[in-house]
Amino acid sequence: MAPSTDTFAPVADPHEHTANFARAFNSGDPDAVVATMDPKAVFVRGPGDGVTGADARQAVADFLALGLPMDIQDRHVYVADDTALIIADWRVEGEAPDGSHLCLTGSSTDVLRRGADGLWRSVIDNPHGTTTPQA
Repeated sequence: MAPSTDTFAPVADPHEHTANFARAFNSGDPDAVVATMDPKAVFVRGPGDGVTGADARQAVADFLALGLPMDIQDRHVYVADDTALIIADWRVEGEAPDGSHLCLTGSSTDVLRRGADGLWRSVIDNPHGTTTPQA
């Protein structure tokens, strides 16, 4: 049974977003990850390749298909009124579905917006920030 996306609802404090995102990611459920995002959010699959809607959900599902946990820690959280910028360092490491060892790392750049309900959602999720993932 998949976890309830209510468990991964947006947070009231932008400083809690990354930990909430990590729990959603590590659940393996793309809908849990999408629940932390604005419905019109952009997910950046790679440089110059931002997608929204069903394509964003599919990109998240493809990343989760690796079946490996993510460790992610905030480096910086900047908040200006209803907008926040989070820079976080992440690592996905372990045995890939094909049995090989996989280690992906990066520094994400994520933009959050506080909604009318007071909750913070990702509007731009760029896992690669300005870096290229290391294989």
